[in-house]
Amino acid sequence: MKKGLVLEGGAMRGLFSAGVMDVMMERGVTFDGIIGVSAGAAFGCNYKSGQIGRAIRYNMRFAHDKKYCSVQSFLKTGDLFGAEYAYHVVPEEYDKFDNEAFENNPTEFYIVCTDVVTGKPIYKKCTRGGHQTYDWIRASASMPVVSKVVELEGYKLLDGGMTDSIPLAYFQQIGFERNIVILTQPIGYLKTPNRLMPLISASLHRYPHAVEAMRHRPEMYNRQLAYLEQEEQKGNTLVIRPLEKLPIGHISHNPEEMKRVYEIGREMGERRIQEICDFMKE
Repeated sequence: MKKGLVLEGGAMRGLFSAGVMDVMMERGVTFDGIIGVSAGAAFGCNYKSGQIGRAIRYNMRFAHDKKYCSVQSFLKTGDLFGAEYAYHVVPEEYDKFDNEAFENNPTEFYIVCTDVVTGKPIYKKCTRGGHQTYDWIRASASMPVVSKVVELEGYKLLDGGMTDSIPLAYFQQIGFERNIVILTQPIGYLKTPNRLMPLISASLHRYPHAVEAMRHRPEMYNRQLAYLEQEEQKGNTLVIRPLEKLPIGHISHNPEEMKRVYEIGREMGERRIQEICDFMKE
């Protein structure tokens, strides 16, 4: 039976997931496959490369670096998170991503993006580290309005959360029968219509299918939550989520705020690690 780890996005809320994952890595929990959306992909890749602590370390280090994430970066390059600096310079020079470990780990790694032309999700299996995988992660984490469309391997891509925020069903379809899902919102959360839809519609006016996907994103997300609950009741899915709303927004330039969210994730990981280990042994 193949066992998987499913990671939703949530931008800086993903540091909660990073905290949980670091505890699992420290305890030697392994998966047959990992699938990440947006921040889930950006932070989840460190699980395959075995780099405990890397996600919180580089986010705190570059919290005030305008080349990493800033309005200035957006105005200068069209990307809030600097495409070249954040996704290539940092992992290649300043906090190196371990490409060799990533490639040698047999765990399969999938990234979810949105094809803005069709308004459908794209699932990319990444087996090699390096430039191309970094760009797929960038595409998955490229939020509408504050990011340019990423052109990659014939696709025009943006944030995977636009079309498949919690890709449990997809993972099950490709053979992962027993899954741990890490969410970044507490139980009871339901997504509501986006107040920025007029701005989103304007920024994506060339891609009407992507606009429609964003318009219907709340229904998609809430259906996925209902499906998650159904699968959890069957006993084939274990859901880990924060107990309450995380004290951080989509974007943060406060290292202490980041550390607090990461520590909340670690605390949850420690609290549930025995349950996690038991689930993985069944």
